[in-house]
Amino acid sequence: MKKLHLAISTDDIAATVQDYSHRLLAQPCVVVDGEYALWRTETLNISVCKDVSIQKGTVRHLGWEESTATEFTAEVDTNGITWEHFTAGQQAEEINELWPSANYHP
Repeated sequence: MKKLHLAISTDDIAATVQDYSHRLLAQPCVVVDGEYALWRTETLNISVCKDVSIQKGTVRHLGWEESTATEFTAEVDTNGITWEHFTAGQQAEEINELWPSANYHP
């Protein structure tokens, strides 16, 4: 199954987790305190990350989570937006590389 991936910047992970959990009617599957959170619903893969280099509420990148992806790829579209393509496992590897304490397994 193909899920749309939406990555958004924030300056307050805790407040965003509370807000988005309410909006998505689901708790995040991983939270790195003060840094990152990820929700995976049936149709959507959405992450929020504290990134001081990007204005809060800005789309960091888009992409597709797809079980048939053979490798993690990223390309930039005509509007300058990065689109990633990956499996849930490949995303977990990236999360655990950036935040080893997350120990995230989808």
